[in-house]
Amino acid sequence: MTVRIGQGRRDGDRNRPGGSAVPLSEAYDTALLDLDGVVYAGGEAVPHAVESLGVARAGGMHLAYVTNNALRTPEEVAAHLTELGVPGAEAGDVVTSAQAVARLIADDVPPGSRVLVVGGEGLRVALRERGLVPVESADDEPVAVVQGYGGPELPWRRFAEAAYAVGRGVPWYASNTDLTIPGARGIGPGNGAAVEVVRIATGGRAEPKVAGKPLPPMHRETVLRTGAERPLVVGDRLDTDIEGAFNGGVDSLLVLTGVTDVAQLLAAVPEHRPTYVAADLRGLLVGQPEVVVDADGGFGCGAWRASVSAGELVLEEAAAEASVSGGADPMDAVRALCGAAWSAADAGGAVPDAGKALARLGV
Repeated sequence: MTVRIGQGRRDGDRNRPGGSAVPLSEAYDTALLDLDGVVYAGGEAVPHAVESLGVARAGGMHLAYVTNNALRTPEEVAAHLTELGVPGAEAGDVVTSAQAVARLIADDVPPGSRVLVVGGEGLRVALRERGLVPVESADDEPVAVVQGYGGPELPWRRFAEAAYAVGRGVPWYASNTDLTIPGARGIGPGNGAAVEVVRIATGGRAEPKVAGKPLPPMHRETVLRTGAERPLVVGDRLDTDIEGAFNGGVDSLLVLTGVTDVAQLLAAVPEHRPTYVAADLRGLLVGQPEVVVDADGGFGCGAWRASVSAGELVLEEAAAEASVSGGADPMDAVRALCGAAWSAADAGGAVPDAGKALARLGV
């Protein structure tokens, strides 16, 4: 389900960002917000996140927090958000990949089944919520193995237990397969890296069932728990948040406060292209400028124009009097560059070289 305001993005047209004549917080009833890299990083609030969420909520937008991180319980996540100053955050507003994978397992095994857990308390709580029994050893006769992010202190022996059970043919599940996770000191290994450890140890023969973004089980869990009618997915990752929105048929906003940088955005394949792009969560509070195609095939947005010449992206100011410091929004330049780069790729060419254009923006 989607809503198109203003120019928007035409059905099937993914070669440029969409536009909205009104603030996104008014165009959509629910923001499905990723956490790591969007609301916080390494436990600390991302700049402008708390204030922006407060304004969006005060204006009537429902805020739901949808995370692939299965480490903490919804109660712990809500408490953390409250500590950061996010208004009105409650456990019922939090949807985790632990909940999604627990439902997936419960659909496959009888109630009361034992499940070997490699992960944190959030995963154990979610399993118990579905009537399943978490166990610690491959010798506890589990009928399933589940992996979720367990934090940097997860003992190596936990991976060994998972490998023993999977090697014996026990069905294998994963909350998510994000290879990385953003933190205060940089990008660290995520649950996907841990899944690869077990895969390698078992000879690469087994394949886990995965619940988290961008796959359908996570979208199903989110819809069931939030009841959103006009949702907007808000995330920092192309391969989870934005692809998950694409798979669910809903619109998305990419914020550049986490994993994805501008160069990666310009090289995005169609299913990884967000409907909207913003520097941070302040993008929820404003409309989105239209990206227009001119007579020469260039893409304009605000004071900027982008085109492709000799395999390179060319960025110029469409308004001679504008400057980055004096009114030309750099994010409008990014949106125009997206139009030029995505259209060139869709026309069958290679992704244009963005080096000079990004250097002009200081990216």
